[in-house]
Amino acid sequence: MRHRYIKIGVTTLVLGLAFGGLLWATLREGTEYYKHVDEVTTNRAAWEGKRLQLHGFVVANSILVRPSTLDYKFKVENNGSVIDASYNGIVPDTFKDTPGEVSEVVLQGSLAPDGSFHADGIMAKCPSKYTPTDGKVG
Repeated sequence: MRHRYIKIGVTTLVLGLAFGGLLWATLREGTEYYKHVDEVTTNRAAWEGKRLQLHGFVVANSILVRPSTLDYKFKVENNGSVIDASYNGIVPDTFKDTPGEVSEVVLQGSLAPDGSFHADGIMAKCPSKYTPTDGKVG
């Protein structure tokens, strides 16, 4: 009878360790910090090479596109701090840099050693369409 309890205990321990190892490996690779541009620029070295979701606003007239490619270079700012960013891929329709229509964006990627941000994903937040009225309908 004692031999049976030892088998159950060892099996439970092995399964627990396997599950714990799988969980640790999954979470370690999938973790991304969510930071604003000004938080990252205060200590760039601390964030270099780490996966980040970087929140900010596209600087007006900063988007440059290499002709006949999907290579974008632009600037993102928050609270007066600015980071150069690059992205290769299709951008959302709301990704704009015209004065008065700059995009609020969340970039997924990492900070390079030169201090620029290399994005592998862009989410542009939709601008609010709400405009206050005088209360009249029609």
